[in-house]
Amino acid sequence: MRWLIVTVLALFLFSGLMPWLRRLGVGRLPGDFSFRLFGREFSIPLMSTILLSLIVAAVARLL
Repeated sequence: MRWLIVTVLALFLFSGLMPWLRRLGVGRLPGDFSFRLFGREFSIPLMSTILLSLIVAAVARLL
């Protein structure tokens, strides 16, 4: 249950930071969804969130 909460919070964080993260290549992986609704662009970076969560978990385990 804790991983689900962390994943949802990471999705909200990445959605807000998406304009800056696109410059780094985050949000362009297969599984990252982007759509336009009512003149506003929405991004759902599922795969980027999972990948970055795994990287952070691996670093935390090493420390």
